[in-house]
Amino acid sequence: MDILLVDGYNMIGAWPHLRELKNSDLELARTKLIEQLAEYQAFTGYKVIVVFDAQFVRGKETKYKDYKVDVIFTKENETADECIEKLAKNLGNRRTQIHVATSDFTEQWAIFGQGALRKSARELYTEIKVIENKIEKKVRKIQENKPISKIPLSKELAEIFENWRRGKQ
Repeated sequence: MDILLVDGYNMIGAWPHLRELKNSDLELARTKLIEQLAEYQAFTGYKVIVVFDAQFVRGKETKYKDYKVDVIFTKENETADECIEKLAKNLGNRRTQIHVATSDFTEQWAIFGQGALRKSARELYTEIKVIENKIEKKVRKIQENKPISKIPLSKELAEIFENWRRGKQ
């Protein structure tokens, strides 16, 4: 099993469309990131866990699922980096390969020392864009090859049936 741990605010700060969006609507930027990570998860089969800093917010750690992606807001006085390091240590084993997406150089080396593989924000962004293009091509191909009707009909007969369906005679 492969698990991708993502430093959420690091991605938002590094990806152009999210960086621009965060200035006007941070929550929407988080939602867009989670949506893209959900597509990544569905396409690759990786389990995706995105971690957001909540170190300056009073309270306890919050965990929930959104689009089947695990979302974690860290507890008070804990950074996303600390949480990711803990998760990498606890989740990693012989059957599980941990991948960590962050552009924080210090965090990359700490994670690498634990046996996890690292991806920069740019690498993950590029990978997601390639996946989105593949999905678009598949959808287009399906739509082009989709038969108009389950029963092969001539164009004239199909028009007659369509007019009947719409109540025209």
